[in-house]
Amino acid sequence: MELKPINQIAKKLGIPEESLEYYGRYKAKVDYQPLLRERRGKLIMVTAMTPTPAGEGKTTTAIGLSDALSQLGRKTCLTLREPSLGPVFGIKGGATGGGRAMVVPREEINLHFTGDIHAVTSAHNLLAAMVDNRVHFDGPTGLLDGRTVTWKRVLDMNDRALRQIIIGADETFGAFARETGFDITAASEIMAILCLSSDLKDLKTRVGNILVGYSVDGRPVYARDIKADGAMTALLKDALKPNLVQTLEGTPAFIHGGPFANIAHGTNSIIATRLALSLSDYVVTETGFASDLGAEKFFDIVVRTGQVPPPDACVLVSTLRALKYHGGIKADELLKENPGAVEIGFENLRKHLENLRIFGVPFVVVLNLFPADHRSEIDRWVSLVQEEGVRYALSDVYNRGGEGGLELAREIIKAIEEDKNTFDFLYPLELPVLQKVEIIAKKIYGAEGVKVEPAARKKIELFEKLGFGKYPVCVAKTQASLSDDSKKLGRPRGWTLTVTSASLSAGAGFIVIQCGDIMTMPGLPKSPAAERIDVDEEGKITGMI
Repeated sequence: MELKPINQIAKKLGIPEESLEYYGRYKAKVDYQPLLRERRGKLIMVTAMTPTPAGEGKTTTAIGLSDALSQLGRKTCLTLREPSLGPVFGIKGGATGGGRAMVVPREEINLHFTGDIHAVTSAHNLLAAMVDNRVHFDGPTGLLDGRTVTWKRVLDMNDRALRQIIIGADETFGAFARETGFDITAASEIMAILCLSSDLKDLKTRVGNILVGYSVDGRPVYARDIKADGAMTALLKDALKPNLVQTLEGTPAFIHGGPFANIAHGTNSIIATRLALSLSDYVVTETGFASDLGAEKFFDIVVRTGQVPPPDACVLVSTLRALKYHGGIKADELLKENPGAVEIGFENLRKHLENLRIFGVPFVVVLNLFPADHRSEIDRWVSLVQEEGVRYALSDVYNRGGEGGLELAREIIKAIEEDKNTFDFLYPLELPVLQKVEIIAKKIYGAEGVKVEPAARKKIELFEKLGFGKYPVCVAKTQASLSDDSKKLGRPRGWTLTVTSASLSAGAGFIVIQCGDIMTMPGLPKSPAAERIDVDEEGKITGMI
């Protein structure tokens, strides 16, 4: 299908020419402020069961659903996160969908796009440089005690060698050497801030509220205290504007912001979602990984900002290969017919059904089809879902585009129009931090209890003492399991969630609770996707998944 000039896509949403800032022929940033108005659209949030390492086509499903709604004559807009270069060159590849359900121009979106992630990287590292500059010139009795600095550096790449580094070893550095490290940019608090800010003023306030360390007498020191907030906001000014692209079928798509859901809150920007809700009848958005991560954080963090409403309905994506994987089948045997394993692995999907019921939102569980799926396994899935008494649909958007998502689209419209929405938050903000963690662990993950390591408990007590106890919590844990152990597949029972550390994201407005051995700087796999990517003499990129 031929791409349409981006101004034609903008016209579908009623976006005037003067609101577009062009990045070539098929991409544009949008001046959102004149266009924001009262919400008119219905919000559909797409989540999933616990994925295999390759993912289960959640993005592909979201794209195909938006195209299907467009085919049904609904004015639809898609909102997604921007791809990080870490997964693009790592194991998962790009994040633009697949087959006939893609957002385009694919390679440009997957690589540098409009520079938003570079801007976040620059703003984050500017603050790091200014922090160490203050330590250098002020010495040990200055505003910031260099031994307490909590602000690391970031890079938009999987690079395990940078997880722990020593800085300040050069004799010209007027302070002691110290250990720090790099996180991936998607884990930066600034990425979360970009996605949770309502406008430029809010962005600057949030950036200024970033905690960077403590004074000698234990007082918290924020980015605004070292006068970094103005320059950081200047770097982020244009990145705050949503990016408009299109699907293969010409459905408008805002792709903006890129926080991971296993180590951050995992949703595109609230500005993009608000803008889409202002301009269209149906908005399809996606949350990272499964319902225990992206969906829970969307409900308890994003919706709590008051800028985005609770979803009118949700889509829960499942695949036969993921069900068999959680049913104990090895990765290299997932293509073999095994309806028994589908039934065993359904325990994992059943927990995610329970999670959406807990939040009280209408939903449709969908089977994302693959060419190698066996009829017997599909029939087993249907019978199991029917036993649960929930809405369901089969989806073949990878092969058939929007046409392959019509069954899902019709079912989701019925869910919105006919099913009762009794949404409620999982926990009240007034509870102590560890009680919030315990509620998430028991109700959403299925844990029997929570164990808190002493160092983590000490940090949490400090954050509560500083007045941040009423913040929501953002749990950082593995995406490969409902538990905090990636090897525990299916529906783990009789286990305890271990809180290993905690950090304060005062600018983003939440407390990060780290569990298990979660990494904020991933590493490349043995055979990274980067080995297969190339470019020919005419500039055509090949090998990108």
